[in-house]
Amino acid sequence: MYTAADLRKGLKVQVDGEPYIVTDFEFSKPGKGQALYRTKMRSMISGNQLVNTYRSNDKFEKPDLDERNMQFLYAQGEEFHFMDTASFEQIFLTREQLGDNVHFLKEGMEVQVLFFGGSRPIDVSIPNFVNLKVTQADPWAKGDTAGTDTKPITVETGYQLQVPPFVVEGDLIQIDTRSGAYLTRVKE
Repeated sequence: MYTAADLRKGLKVQVDGEPYIVTDFEFSKPGKGQALYRTKMRSMISGNQLVNTYRSNDKFEKPDLDERNMQFLYAQGEEFHFMDTASFEQIFLTREQLGDNVHFLKEGMEVQVLFFGGSRPIDVSIPNFVNLKVTQADPWAKGDTAGTDTKPITVETGYQLQVPPFVVEGDLIQIDTRSGAYLTRVKE
């Protein structure tokens, strides 16, 4: 059990039977009376925002969250299939559940899947950096300096991004999955 005094940004709590993560937190102590805790929380299932004020004696349950190591197997239409590396149990998540992570998933990649209530997958954490092969890159004309010194490319997952002009088709590049930005070329 958590109390309102335990609230802080990033804390996961259960409100009305649903897991929430605290996204913003503000403490205030009026001259008289109890301390107040103003919070903004986001549902980890639906994404809905909850803005509320709590008193110091309000209590919250810990959500039943379990994180498991899983391996991305393959994508079939809108379904992305994963396998638990310990029990070999397989699950699938939809493109909507994965969000922007679909741009960086590569077959065989190890990820962390967060489960609520023991069996309901609600979130996937992928590595901060991934190496992906460039599948399409337009040639860059020397002296073409009218614009910025970047060009668009497509990587093996279908993700498109801007890279320096020296990156060519077939190169292996490292991408920061938090921002989706090019970092460097990688030697194979």
